[in-house]
Amino acid sequence: MEEVNQTLVTEFILLGFSQSATLNWFILTAFLAAYLFTIAANIVIVVLVKENRSLHTPMYFFLCNFSLLEIGYTSVIIPRALADLSSRTRNISVVGCLTQFYFIFFCGSVEYALLTVMAWDRYLAICSPLRYSAVMSPKLCIVLAAMSWLSGCLIPMMPAVWVSDLIFCGPNQIDHFFCDFAPLLKLSCTETSKAEKTFLGQACVLILTCFLLTMVSYTYIISTVLRIPSATGRQKAFSTCAAHLTVVSVFYGTTIFMYVRPSAGDAFPLDKAVSVFYSVITPMANPLIYSLRNESIKRALLTLIKRRMKF
Repeated sequence: MEEVNQTLVTEFILLGFSQSATLNWFILTAFLAAYLFTIAANIVIVVLVKENRSLHTPMYFFLCNFSLLEIGYTSVIIPRALADLSSRTRNISVVGCLTQFYFIFFCGSVEYALLTVMAWDRYLAICSPLRYSAVMSPKLCIVLAAMSWLSGCLIPMMPAVWVSDLIFCGPNQIDHFFCDFAPLLKLSCTETSKAEKTFLGQACVLILTCFLLTMVSYTYIISTVLRIPSATGRQKAFSTCAAHLTVVSVFYGTTIFMYVRPSAGDAFPLDKAVSVFYSVITPMANPLIYSLRNESIKRALLTLIKRRMKF
């Protein structure tokens, strides 16, 4: 009987947001617009960095990696949500759900690492400008970026193994628009306390360590900027890292609320809204507040447009 129950659930149903057709079409339109903008804006950033030699610096190298990550992050979540919003059937296989779960946390882990590396890059540029070029060599930049992506591959492996070992014997309805840890844990009919505590410990170590290192970098940055005698110099220094700090605050604020807390298996109504914020709204806003309002990026964009029009 136990063996039958273990194989009973072969697919899940993602409940999404609402049973109202009108509201679903509104959410569908908003998600589609956000996704298309996110993809287009990040592709533009990657092309600009590649085509403009003046942007071949460590800061824009990491920014290019960040844009590629955002393209992958939103593509893991939003297309599936769009398909569910436009269809009456919202089924996803267990294998498909676990695959989405892994890649969501893969992208999240890479983002923590990249944000930490980018904060350290700004720390060196502002606090040790004379050593910056010597320290941030092209080789070191490649190593740091590779380590960020590699950490993203390795860190989610254990949570994916824990979830794949759970037994789901019904119900099979996931009260979310993607396969997240807490909703999956809630559906398991086996003991989950060990997986929950281990996941919480890993999330705390990863998120809080990266957050602490990032905040230490910015503490030194702010301290250094405040000692600049010129008001113009202070404003210029702050402008180079203000957007990064905005991204860090929003991303860490939402993910700490979601994952660095006890009782991860309990679903809260606010969780779904917070998930929309860090998986849809924040990736859409990042190109604007992080890149496209940057003077160097805007100049490179205008140059590229003029070059294409002339051609």
